Amino acid sequence: MDLFEQQDAARGVKTQPLAARMRPGTIDEVVGQDKLLGSGKLLRRAIEADRLGSIILYGPPGCGKTSLAEVIASATRRRFERTSGVLANVQILREILQTAGHRKSNKGEETILFIDEIHRFNKAQQDVLLPYVEQGDITLIGATTHNPFFFINSPLISRSQIFQLEPLEKNDIIVLLDRALSLEEGLGYLLIHMDDDAKTHLADICDGDARRALNALEIAALTTDPEPDGKIRITRAVTEESIQKKAVVYDHDEDEHYDTISAFIKSIRGSDPHAAVYWLAKMLYAGEDPRFIARRLVILASEDIGNADPRALTMAVSAMHAVDFVGMPEARITLGHVTTYLATAPKSNKAYMAVETALGDVKDGRTLPVPKHLRDGGPVGHRELGYTGYQYAHDHEGSFVDQKYVPTTKIYYEPGSQGYEDTIRKRMDHWESMKKKPRK
Repeated sequence: MDLFEQQDAARGVKTQPLAARMRPGTIDEVVGQDKLLGSGKLLRRAIEADRLGSIILYGPPGCGKTSLAEVIASATRRRFERTSGVLANVQILREILQTAGHRKSNKGEETILFIDEIHRFNKAQQDVLLPYVEQGDITLIGATTHNPFFFINSPLISRSQIFQLEPLEKNDIIVLLDRALSLEEGLGYLLIHMDDDAKTHLADICDGDARRALNALEIAALTTDPEPDGKIRITRAVTEESIQKKAVVYDHDEDEHYDTISAFIKSIRGSDPHAAVYWLAKMLYAGEDPRFIARRLVILASEDIGNADPRALTMAVSAMHAVDFVGMPEARITLGHVTTYLATAPKSNKAYMAVETALGDVKDGRTLPVPKHLRDGGPVGHRELGYTGYQYAHDHEGSFVDQKYVPTTKIYYEPGSQGYEDTIRKRMDHWESMKKKPRK
């Protein structure tokens, strides 16, 4: 024990972080994740029977992945080894795996290998694990905050069961706070009174991250001076200072990034400005590049609104330039402006589907020749080859003439009845009726 640890011990301060001290010791002490660990659930049965196969625990920070691994370690009769995607290299992995293989062949002792942050292993490191998992020399437990189907090799995925853990519910966080305040290994060695309002605030702002809530509680408890009666009173104001700015779970090039922009776009497409503004606010608060959001709005204006409101694309492009010109934080005003406009605009994907269908025909079918009367009449010899007969539309009534522009009768663009596209549809119906009139 060094000098600082001795001083902390003299003051009764625990040197291990509160979140680590409060890890559950048994499966019954695990808070939340009832869908996986409730009575009779598969994962619970496998842990209690010590019949666990290789698994990947996938979920956000602070949801209990490592705690669950600790519970498995205490429940299993197998040897439990652990390492991390941050610390282990190929050589370290090989040593652990080879030792586990020898242990099984010589003593019949099985090994569970827990790898935290397994997504940080590159392909070569993950490939090292494969034969040992395949042969049953180890039972793998991987923990990751990243979508395993993107970050973990398919062979490992196919030999493992994926269990997705969810952020803890607000009531789960309050249970953990109460437990930490009451147990001696937590903060029970201190005289603490925590206001219900403070607990609720902490449970709200930590976004289901138990570690973040417990860390904030510990800071609040250890930095607040006792009152005259010796009690440490933790109020909402104290917890606000302890946790300060809310940390939104948002990785800028991975799951949360794509999930949130997807929710944003789908909310606009679904004509829900309230939801769209919320997802916009989440992205801006988390520090998303506003130009990325603006580019996606430009795409949406054509893909999901199109000719139902031709002004939508103009609005989106103008917003993109304005965001680049103004910058943050004022760019949020422009993004809110265009987001609400697009969300409440009439919707149509008819123009988008028209070009997609035509592209499919060009790709998969025979390329249609340009009709002779539409070909360029300028080059020498074209007139002699019969490249004539083009009728100039403006020479005809309504600047419309019935002539063949493509050698197919397939309909690609069928306007809908939303917004301005209804006007376009009526105009096209009028042109069709003109085709049926006898020529003078």
